[in-house]
Amino acid sequence: MLDLIKQFTLFLAVGVEASAAFVIGFAAIEATLKAFKLFFFRRNVPEEAKEELRLRLGRWLAVALEFELAADILRTAVAPTWDEIGKLAAIVVLRTVLNFFLQKEIEKSAENKSNVRK
Repeated sequence: MLDLIKQFTLFLAVGVEASAAFVIGFAAIEATLKAFKLFFFRRNVPEEAKEELRLRLGRWLAVALEFELAADILRTAVAPTWDEIGKLAAIVVLRTVLNFFLQKEIEKSAENKSNVRK
């Protein structure tokens, strides 16, 4: 029974990791299409659209990173070796740093928009 639970958890981890890949893929496609639009129709698009595109892609990448973290937690819960725990710790640090800087950029963008409106 324990082996069945471990196998199911590992299978679930693969599914969550696949979800992260889909999020990254669709976000990249969306960003690419919008970037082409911005590039080819520059005169009809406000300058802030570039920053919004970059921040939107960054938000989706942060979501995908959360999925990757969830998959790693599932794997570590099944077979917690020191190597797995170390990888999980590194991923947690990376996610925290990326989210911190992304949040700073979002706040800066919001502040700039509010200053422009005044």
